Amino acid sequence: MSDVEILAKTIYGEARGEGLKGMEAVACVVMNRVKAQQWFTGYVAIGGHKVPSISATCLKRLQFSCWNKNDPNYAKLQKVNTEDHLYNQCLSVACRAIGGELKDITNGAVYYHTKQIKPLWAKEKNPCFIYKNHIFYQ
Repeated sequence: MSDVEILAKTIYGEARGEGLKGMEAVACVVMNRVKAQQWFTGYVAIGGHKVPSISATCLKRLQFSCWNKNDPNYAKLQKVNTEDHLYNQCLSVACRAIGGELKDITNGAVYYHTKQIKPLWAKEKNPCFIYKNHIFYQ
């Protein structure tokens, strides 16, 4: 799969119920993670060098729950296609993000979680963006 497809599926798996702005926010987090080149960034080898990668960042183990094989969204990601209107929206957002046409509405967020959970890692952090069901952090 291409970067566009992996990013679109990540957006779909993480935020398809959050509306366009929520989908854009998840795309921003992925792009911020790629740019940050920190522990959560995924890399590919090109010409003997490690290069930050959108796909590798999305698929990095335990980073985006929709890619965990035991997550209910994982099976949906395996089946989703362009017949799904929401997936087409996710593809559009992914294209805009990769093309540099998506403004970072999250204020530089590289983490997020849903309001239903209270992860330990977020305890000492202040949110930089909140939208619908997600809280975002730098």
